[in-house]
Amino acid sequence: MAEIKDPENTILMELKDGTVTIELLSDIAPGHCARMKELARAGKYDNVAFHRVIDGFMAQTGDVQNANMESGWNPRMAGTGGSDLPNLKAEFSNIPHDRGTLGAARSQNPDSANSQFFINFKDNHFLNGQYTVYGRVISGMEHVDAITHGEPPANPDRMISVKVAADA
Repeated sequence: MAEIKDPENTILMELKDGTVTIELLSDIAPGHCARMKELARAGKYDNVAFHRVIDGFMAQTGDVQNANMESGWNPRMAGTGGSDLPNLKAEFSNIPHDRGTLGAARSQNPDSANSQFFINFKDNHFLNGQYTVYGRVISGMEHVDAITHGEPPANPDRMISVKVAADA
């Protein structure tokens, strides 16, 4: 388990194999970090599937509208929605998309990120400056590596629970 320096800006994501600890970069992308904490505190990320997991690239999740396992898994819809909150303005920075960083998923519109995010399996520097980086895995990356792959996976893994460390 990693040392948690700032519990208010640390996310604890429970996966099937264990806990992933994510340090949020609230000084770099305050809007995206605030959104993740708001959705986590409301329980919106709990039981949401990893709907797009590409070997050697990234694992994407966070479609709270269409990928919640309780509301029924619909692989055709997963990845097409967000939350009922407004979209976020891009917060691009010089932070590179390195292995373990959290990036905001979006459509072609740079200001269309909402609730979806991805975790990079490797350094994906071709994404630099195009997608907001707002966090990094500080422990449990081996659990991210073990997520079932597919676009979408037939039986997707899910985020069992997502909490702000200050509330845990």
